[in-house]
Amino acid sequence: MADTGKPLLGVRDVEVYAKDKRIVKGVTLLVEAGEVHAIMGPNGSGKSTFASALAGHPLLTLKGSVRLDGEEVSEMPPDERARRGFFLGFQYPVAVPGVTVAGFIKAALEARQDGPLSLMAFRKQLSAALTDLGIPQEFGSRYINDGFSGGEKKRLEILQMRLLSPKVVFLDEIDSGLDIDALKTVARGINQAKDEGAGVVLVTHYQRILDHVKPDVVHVFKDGRIVKSGGPEQALELEAKGYEGIGVSDLQAGGI
Repeated sequence: MADTGKPLLGVRDVEVYAKDKRIVKGVTLLVEAGEVHAIMGPNGSGKSTFASALAGHPLLTLKGSVRLDGEEVSEMPPDERARRGFFLGFQYPVAVPGVTVAGFIKAALEARQDGPLSLMAFRKQLSAALTDLGIPQEFGSRYINDGFSGGEKKRLEILQMRLLSPKVVFLDEIDSGLDIDALKTVARGINQAKDEGAGVVLVTHYQRILDHVKPDVVHVFKDGRIVKSGGPEQALELEAKGYEGIGVSDLQAGGI
C-alpha cells in the first residue's frame, strides 16, 4: 500500500519486545479509511503480539511509530488509544461475572465522552445495535462473557465495536470457533464499520471470513515480519499451498 502521507493508521518500523525477546521485527502497515487488511500467518509468528502492542499492552515494549489519524499514539496508555479511536477485538475475551453487557458498554461510552450518558438514549442505541446485528435483546442484561459460547463472545466484541464506533478496528482471530450464523453476524458488523469509514485489520488463519468481508490487501506475517502482501487472491493461495513456501527472503517492505 503506497504511503499517501496521512493514512488513518500509520504503523512504521515497529518492533515489539516481551522483556528482552524481540517478537515483532520491523513492521510497516498503512491503512486508509474504509479499507480492510487481512493478516495471515502461522501460529507463533507474532500476529497477536503485534495487535496487543498496538493497543498498548503494558507488558510489551513497542519501538517505532504508531499514528492514528495523524496523531502519534505509541507512548499513550491503552485507555487513551481507545479514546482516540483504536479498538482491539480479543482472540480470547475474558468473563466478568457481575457486570452486565449493557452496564459495561455504557461505562465505556461515558469514559470516552467524559460525562454521563442519558439512560434512555443509551437503551435506544443499544437496542438498535442489537437489532441491526441480529442479536437477541436480552443479550444486554447478561454478565460479560459469563457462560457465553465462543460465538456469543465474538458477537459481544462486534457489539462493542458497533457502539463505540472506532476509527481503527483490529480484530484478532475474531472468526475462530464460529458457526455459520455467528460468522455472518460478525461479518455484518465488520462490513458496517468499513462502510462507515473505519480502517479494519483482520488477523485470521482462514479464508472463510474473507468470503464475507472482502479484503483490500492480504499480508503474510511470518517470523515477526510482513513478508508478502497482495490482493484477496493471496488468501486463497495460502489456503491451497500453506506458509512453508513463503520466507523472509520474500520480504516486501511493510506490506507496501
